[in-house]
Amino acid sequence: MFDEAPKARADMIGGSVYALSGEHGWLYYGQVTPDRRVGFFRVRTNQIADIADILAAPVMTVISVGIASITSALRSGRWKKLGRYSVVPALVEPRPSVQWPVGSLTVTVWTPSRTWNTRVEDPAIQDMEITAAWDAEAHVPARLAADFGEEEASWHVGGPIRRERLIKQEMAARFPDAPWHQLPDDWVPVNVS
Repeated sequence: MFDEAPKARADMIGGSVYALSGEHGWLYYGQVTPDRRVGFFRVRTNQIADIADILAAPVMTVISVGIASITSALRSGRWKKLGRYSVVPALVEPRPSVQWPVGSLTVTVWTPSRTWNTRVEDPAIQDMEITAAWDAEAHVPARLAADFGEEEASWHVGGPIRRERLIKQEMAARFPDAPWHQLPDDWVPVNVS
């Protein structure tokens, strides 16, 4: 945890770098992209790392984080702004996202140049992000632990299409009598191996 900063405000200008307090005492690091998402690096430490080391690490995930929730996280001491630096090249290109309407297996893939529909089991989209805004304090720490992948993540942490499909399968198994969790007849099971 960092010092509380009661007057802090989220800085969503591309290049802003944040450290955040994650699960089990780990610190994670993210940089704001030109399209105002946050790209998180595959690095975590127990003490604030050197900026050069952070920015040299591979990008682990890029997600939309609610701006108001970043402000709240900064004020509560869960996040800390480390400064503004040149955006790393891996975060410059926009990334596709997938909109998955409730009750449908047809999804819409959104890219800057085109939009198309496909089915949720399409192998080409399994690692694409579901269109969503994540809360900086309530959701992002568990999401980063799941993405980092060294500890077992909570089963309900979503993100990419593959993980969202696994959640739907798990909900159907846990609540077989709940009609809203039943899978459609043409559901294609996710291969978990």
